[in-house]
Parts: sequence; C-alpha cells; structure tokens
Amino acid sequence: MSTRQIDIGLIGSGFMGKGHALAFTMVPRVFDDLIAIPRLRLLADVDPETAERAARELGFEGASHDWRNLVAHPDIELVDITTPNHLHAEMALAAIEAGKHVYCEKPLALDAASALRMAEAAEAAGVVTMVGFNYLKSPAALAAKRMIEAGVIGDVWHFRGAFNQDVLADPKQPFGWRFERGLAGAGALGDLGAHVLALALYLVGAVEEVCAHATTVIEERPEATGGRGYGAGAAAEAPLRRVENEDSMQALLRFSGGASGVFETSRVATGRKVHLTYEVTGSRGALVFDHERMNELELYESGDAADRRGFRTVIMGPEHPYYGRFWPVAGCGLGFGDMKVIEVYELLQGVARQERVRPDFRDGAEVQRVIETLLISAAERRWVSTKEAAGA
Repeated sequence: MSTRQIDIGLIGSGFMGKGHALAFTMVPRVFDDLIAIPRLRLLADVDPETAERAARELGFEGASHDWRNLVAHPDIELVDITTPNHLHAEMALAAIEAGKHVYCEKPLALDAASALRMAEAAEAAGVVTMVGFNYLKSPAALAAKRMIEAGVIGDVWHFRGAFNQDVLADPKQPFGWRFERGLAGAGALGDLGAHVLALALYLVGAVEEVCAHATTVIEERPEATGGRGYGAGAAAEAPLRRVENEDSMQALLRFSGGASGVFETSRVATGRKVHLTYEVTGSRGALVFDHERMNELELYESGDAADRRGFRTVIMGPEHPYYGRFWPVAGCGLGFGDMKVIEVYELLQGVARQERVRPDFRDGAEVQRVIETLLISAAERRWVSTKEAAGA
C-alpha cells in the first residue's frame, strides 16, 4: 500500500494538545512502515491569539478560534479533540456527522449515555475512532496482555490497580474546570482512574458489578486569577468555590469472567506523581507494573523451582511490542510521549486501512459505563451492576 497524507485538525492546545501534536510530529521519524503521513493542517482554540500562537509553536499551518470551522474544513480528514470533557460529545458528534475520523482524549464523555451515543454514531458512519488511553500502549502493558493471553500466569483470579497523584493536593491550587461537575463530570475517577479502568478491561475483561466509596477532602478552592490548567494561579484574597466532584475513590470490582478486583484513585495523594500501578494475579503466576518504572514488568511464575521462586524484573527491550522501533537494545527506556507516538501510529494505520483500532469509542463507552456505575455506588453506598448505568 502506498503512503498517503492525512490532514489533521487539532482542537485544544493545552497539556494534552501539545502531547498529541508532538506525537504526530514524531511518528514518521519512528515508524518506517507508516502508510499515512500526518499533515498538521489546522488548530482551533478558544480565541484567535491563543490559536495562532499555539499553531505557530506546534507546527500547524493554520489556526481558528472556532472549532466548527475546523470540523467543516473540507481537507481535514482526522479531528483530534483535547478539550475539557464537557465538549467531547458535541465536537465528536459534529465531526462524525461531517464524515471525519475522530481521536478523542479520555474520558470520552460526561456520562455513559453520551458516550454510547458517540460510539453508535461512529459505527453507523463507518469512521475510525480512538480514545486516548495511552497507558494501554506501553510496551509493558502490551507484553502483559500477550503473557496473559498465552496463559503464562494461568487463569486470572484478581486485579489490583491504582492511579494516584498529588498534582491537586495543594489547597491553594485554584478552582478550574476539573472541579466542576458540569464541565468535568467525575473528578479523580474520570481524570486518572479512567486509565486504570481501561487497563482492567483490557487485561482482565468486562466489569459486571462494583462497590465504591468517594471522598472530597479539599471542599473549597480559590477562584483562578490568571493562567490556565495546572498552571493557573489565585490571589490570596480570591473568593472560594465549592468543589463539585471527588478527590479520591476506592472500590471493589467483580469481573464477568469470575475475577475480583480492588481499585483506587486520588488527585490529592501527597508525594505521588504518576503512580499508576496494577497487579494481575493468576493460578500460575502474577504480573506487577508501576508506571514510575514504566520500562519494567515484574513476573512471578509458580512453576519455578522452589529454591528460585520470586518476582523477577523483565526489562523492556526490542523483544517487546514496539520498543525496537525506538531503541535497538534493552534498558534505554521509553517515556510518556512515546506511548502517544505508538497510539498515533496505530490510529493513522487504521485510518489509512479503514480498519478498527483499539481502544475506540465503543471501548471508551464501556469505560464510561463503569465510571457511571462507580459514581452510583458511591452515592448510594451499595453494590451496583454495570447494567444499571444509563449507557447499558
């Protein structure tokens, strides 16, 4: 198949917008079998000054302060959405209606019903979609999936996962869209925990029932007086606003295949940075991963000789999925941005071939269904079936 060009339209130029733009820039330099070369055609943001500056800095040919112009542009083939959560559904549905392929950051929508509507619209239109669950694309996660499917750890019995950060542990961090239910939906659960849930579904299978507890420990935050996102600031005398969603959540999970699970997430976990971890325990072994050591996977096999049993560290190298595209020897290590490069590579290949890529909007809707079930459980203090969520 000959190489062709795919024109990219990016909506949003914050933290994740920059990450996506860098991934599109890097992917042709990493993958020599790429059959679709991205062209950074148009960037849209909230006002002309922001859009033009970001387009210039990130390498886009043009800028717009109206995302609708981007979606309607006849040359844009792939719409990339990295905006606050409440805008995902409207933008994605408009892009799908215009016949565009869509790449959207997680969580897919504010609620399960909206996420399901997005998935069904994309499937009916026959467009390729992807949700930005980039932690699924680390060589370690891909290797863990391969080992589980090969039966290395036997039948899966238990999953333990967590994503804890202290990025919002400072009470002086000002109020922003992430704290407002109408703009963000869930709090730590949607922002961080969604990644763990995506990994749980990927490695173990569907979740059928949950029991959750949520807390908000910093109940009020000062209004922002400058900056945006994590870089926003507030004056000492700024008025306070009430936080509308959870700072942390802990939950029990039951999987449809019979496995059980424990899950937690926090955006106020003092001392933790990107502490995303998971452990999958099976009848013949176990796997353990910690993203702060993302180029390592711990493996235990109960079939080892009794005097040699214990977890051993598997160092990621060219023998593991995608690693060799970056470095020819083990131990050099990949980083956060490299997972986005892998994600973009699979997306571009899928668009060029008109083939499904994973995780797509259907996968994102399933994660959203679990999120909604967890929120119901935390509010009502009971076990809740995922069939009770609106997107079921």
